[in-house]
Amino acid sequence: MSEPLTIGMLGYRFMGKAHSNALARLPMFFPDAPAVERHTLIGRDEDALADAADRFGFSHTATDWAAVIDEVDVFYNLGPNHLHAEPSIAALEAGTPVLCEKPLAPTLEAAEAMRDAAAAADVPAGCAFNYRFVPAIQYAKRLIESGDLGEIHHVRGRYLQDWLVDPDAEWAWRMDADLAGSGALGDLGAHTVDLVRFLVGEQAGDIERVSGHLQTFVDERPVYDDEGTVEEHRPVTVDDAYSAQAEFANGAVGTFEASRFATGHKNDHTIEIHGSEGGLKFSLERLNELEVLTGESRGYETVLVTDETDPYVDHWWPPGHVVGWEHTFVHENFEFLSAVDAGEEFSPSFDEAYRVQEVLDAIERSDDRGAWVDVA
Repeated sequence: MSEPLTIGMLGYRFMGKAHSNALARLPMFFPDAPAVERHTLIGRDEDALADAADRFGFSHTATDWAAVIDEVDVFYNLGPNHLHAEPSIAALEAGTPVLCEKPLAPTLEAAEAMRDAAAAADVPAGCAFNYRFVPAIQYAKRLIESGDLGEIHHVRGRYLQDWLVDPDAEWAWRMDADLAGSGALGDLGAHTVDLVRFLVGEQAGDIERVSGHLQTFVDERPVYDDEGTVEEHRPVTVDDAYSAQAEFANGAVGTFEASRFATGHKNDHTIEIHGSEGGLKFSLERLNELEVLTGESRGYETVLVTDETDPYVDHWWPPGHVVGWEHTFVHENFEFLSAVDAGEEFSPSFDEAYRVQEVLDAIERSDDRGAWVDVA
């Protein structure tokens, strides 16, 4: 039996918890996954770091990622967007496989450097677009590849949240262009663009040009102290919402949007694809379901994607027993770590994530110019 893969993880908040939970679940539900050791958790606040390491099952902590990247077998970069490039590139140059959260980087230039570092490295480098690993999305991919939808004509994607509707919601790094790159566009739109490319890229081709609009509704946000008193206000330098039109290589049309101001929507990522022979609809808020129209059907049928023959489902519960958001991370980690163990490429790769970044960059350029722009 081979030695467990030792994991070094930068970041211990939202994504750190999600990936740590996935690593803990793997041995029970995916016994064919490579064995792993949650070795070193990396962060700046030593007290919070120690507490997180204890809860997440890591045996060591470190405050300097540079001291860890060549001491572990796999490096997870789950830090804020502005910390994606330097540690990931350094890890790849040290020959350490990398799984980096999305978007790949805050700027196209940084994403290009990461893509090039991955191309030069002889180890897997993946970007954590976890929604590819929803069983219903995998099922949808199979339907499209089999030709059940025919020629792709329309693609619609939206990602709606409402956590910033209140103008007194606290400022966070996701609202700073220097730290995040963009707002709803990069944070939410990156997921949409990646799913669209994953689902219809082979059938519709690349997204060739876009027309985009970005909007910020609240220009500054409060920062609170421990007692809940406002200490200061900081500027919001990213978009709160975006919308875009897109043209695909085969002539298909696309419409994309995302917002953090969509009242009543908590985490609604919706994809619709319409072809000459059928269509499908997916919503993350009902992630076990796929609405499908094919053949002679007169309307959409709701398919519960929980059968043992559906992707990943045989690892979990009997048919009809649904899976949840956290399971997408288990599936993603299984695929990534299996690729590392086998020395094979992982998809979505840094190159694929860079191509997502190209689309995001084009949407921003279109907003600046007030005109359609080519993606590349």
